[in-house]
Amino acid sequence: MTTAVVVGSGPNGLAAALTLAAEGVEVTVLEAAPAPGGGTRSAEVTVPGVLHDECSAAHPLALDTAFSRQFDLAGLEWAWADVEYTHPLDEGRGASVLRSVDETAAGLGRDAASYRRMFGALTERFDKIGTEFLQPMVHVPRHPLALGRFGAYSAMPATLLASRFTTEEARALWGGVAAHAFRPLASPFSSAIGAALGTAAHRYGWPVAVGGSQAIAHSMIALLEQHGGRVETGVEVTSFDQLGEPDLVMLDTSPSAAVDILGDRLPGRVARAYRRYRHGTGAFQVAYAVEGGIPWAHEPSRRACTVHVSGSLEETTAAERDTWRGVMPERPFVLLMQQYLADPSRSAGDVHPIDAYAHVPAGFTGDATEAITAQIERFAPGFRERIVRYTSRPTRRIASDNANYIGGDITTGANTPWQLVFRPRPALNPYATGVAGVYLCSAATPPGAGAHGMCGHLAAKSALKGL
Repeated sequence: MTTAVVVGSGPNGLAAALTLAAEGVEVTVLEAAPAPGGGTRSAEVTVPGVLHDECSAAHPLALDTAFSRQFDLAGLEWAWADVEYTHPLDEGRGASVLRSVDETAAGLGRDAASYRRMFGALTERFDKIGTEFLQPMVHVPRHPLALGRFGAYSAMPATLLASRFTTEEARALWGGVAAHAFRPLASPFSSAIGAALGTAAHRYGWPVAVGGSQAIAHSMIALLEQHGGRVETGVEVTSFDQLGEPDLVMLDTSPSAAVDILGDRLPGRVARAYRRYRHGTGAFQVAYAVEGGIPWAHEPSRRACTVHVSGSLEETTAAERDTWRGVMPERPFVLLMQQYLADPSRSAGDVHPIDAYAHVPAGFTGDATEAITAQIERFAPGFRERIVRYTSRPTRRIASDNANYIGGDITTGANTPWQLVFRPRPALNPYATGVAGVYLCSAATPPGAGAHGMCGHLAAKSALKGL
């Protein structure tokens, strides 16, 4: 029987394992942490009974992929809030995205037509567009016409694309979703991730997993075990010699970790490329237990699982520019999650989990807790008084909890124009390491970050083809 070892049990490692096991491969997954899941772990880190997601929280790109269509993850349930995401502004103003393009546009006043023209056409074609960008960028497109408009938007700097909007609300709304790129908004291709996530909100919504993001990993592991695979935790792999002699090795690791594990087996040109691989800015996370929820002045933000907290487009642009330059902004971009609005099982009575993280410079050694709290208080006066308890995770803790998140980079690689196209290195097969039977399958490979599992799925498909 063909055997495989998967190093790392994040969603991509588990997707790779499941894809191989379904084809009759005997699979063992080795995880260094005490619990599997990688970026899909959840825990009670503030108050007993209040469940927080440790990293990924909303999953707009996980619902309709080649991986999700092949595997029925029984027991995994998705839930949506009334509002997909919002962007509050001062004085109770703000903007919100609903599932309907038309209803969203209607709330944007004189920018309604511009918003409808942009996201209406993308939403209609998003099923085809998604199949194109959820794979290596260098390929012959099956739907070139559908991809054309999306590609044109994606290539633009987010600040340039924002010029199609005239109101502060619409411009801020676009800036917030574009900031998911962890890139300066004035840089080329900084619109790509915002265009994808913004359109996904209308096509699929921004759902959360019932029972925490850990439910994604648990469902994948349950199905893997049905196929005869197994997961071992507490096993740190530092050398290829630890793995025995499997036919296939899948590395759900950073490129630099792959260099360390493979050592002299790795061709010099590949080792050099992996060492040059660039990581992005960091994240500083705060988990709050809040009595009664957050008293947002912007009412729709009280009904959204995802809230972008950064003020105007100009403020978001300045914060992302400073962060990229290594300067901690006084008012950072904060991504805040209120998952309990869709999944009440995460709360304990009237005490609710709030998961927030700020974009900070890579390897930031300071404490951003107050900056994050102040940003929330700015748009939700009275928030501080409702905090029952909070727990902070600085960049060094995030990196120690997940070795792929170097310097607190939770996207496992900077979304520069070069790495959006050629990650982790220029190659016809971006998953191949140059070592026979060994493949890289982490978010450092196409299509990049997210709990969609497509990096692992595609890497495993490549491995099976290699067999």
